[in-house]
Order: sequence, then C-alpha cells, then structure tokens
Amino acid sequence: MVNPVPILQTIALETWIPAAWEDFLTFADDPTLVGGRFYYDQGEMRIEMSPLGSAHGQDNSIVLTVVNLYATVKAIPIKSFINTTFRKAGLREFQPDLAFYMGEPGEAVTFPARSNAAVDLNEFDPPSLVIEIVASSLEDDCTRKQPLYQRAGIREYWVVDVNVSQVIAVEPSKATQLRRSQVLPGLEIDWVDSALKRAQTEDDGAVSRWFLGLLTQ
Repeated sequence: MVNPVPILQTIALETWIPAAWEDFLTFADDPTLVGGRFYYDQGEMRIEMSPLGSAHGQDNSIVLTVVNLYATVKAIPIKSFINTTFRKAGLREFQPDLAFYMGEPGEAVTFPARSNAAVDLNEFDPPSLVIEIVASSLEDDCTRKQPLYQRAGIREYWVVDVNVSQVIAVEPSKATQLRRSQVLPGLEIDWVDSALKRAQTEDDGAVSRWFLGLLTQ
C-alpha cells in the first residue's frame, strides 16, 4: 500500500493562493494541522506553518501585558484572545497572534462565549483590535492582511516588527497610520515601542513596573 502524500506537500505555504471556501476548510479544520495559522479572504487562502522563535514569543507577551495593563488602569472593559480563529463562513477567516474585544469605561461589552470552535463572526462582532507579531512576513502583514481586516470590520490593527521592536498601527477602514491608539484612548504607540525595546534587556516585571509608573505619574 502506498502512503498518501502529506497534505501540506500539495500546496504552497506562506503565500496567498486561490481556493474555494470548501477547499480551505479541508486544511483549516484538519486536526493534524493545529499548529498552523489560517487566513481566507477574497477567494484566496494563506497557511502559515513556520516555527515561531523566542523574539516572537517575548514580544507577544510584552504587547499583551502593555495592552491589558493600560486597560486596567483606565478601567476599559477588555477580553484578550491569543491565537484564536475568527470565521465568517464562506467569506473570510483570520487567526492573529492577539485580538481584543473592548468597550468604553463602565460599558457592558458582549464577548464571544467560551468554546473550542472558531469564533463565529455571523454571531459575534469582530474584535476591536488585532495584532500580528512578525519577523519575515512584514510586507504581507502590512499590505495583504490590512484590507482583510478592513473588510472584517476591525477598528484598529497593529503589526509588531520584532526585527526593530516597533509597532505599525493603522486604522484599517482608512488605511492611515496611527501614533496614538483610538480603541485605547490616550495610549501612545511610542510607549509600546519603548516597552518592546526595554524588554530586550529587562525582565517582564521591570517593564510592567516602568509602564505602570508611566501611566500613574
């Protein structure tokens, strides 16, 4: 008996290729590919299977900490999602490194229910903020994924370039770069850049204490 060719050897990875939604689901819902990240938009799919290095993991952690600390100090309702799949069946799917639902201080916010399935964007609103942590796919994350997030209704999108410890923040609906967050009012993007740079030589606790001091001074 001849063994079947491994499924991922039949397609190109780390690039956008034409695909019907049903074909995309063959990969996205395959339990043997749980380590991959899957995107679908405008009749094209992208599958990312590259291993993630220490820089990716550390920057992911620092950005998550900064966003949650800022929301805590400013009493902004927030719920964080790490490597979560968001799906609008038949149209698009995305799996950012980080995603956040948030609202105004004192406002009740509806978050997606706990589940092991993809978040159904026909049932729930999209996240307010999505963040991609990137090292080698910067061009794709800044160009091809930006209109995906615009069509998905994402209010703010950050690309964290781990090579230079810098955040590129945009408002997808206008494709304009931001230096101050709109979903986290008052948060300077430069502060996030500074936290990323400090994290190269300081432990997470030291970075958190510096950031809290910045917010409470």
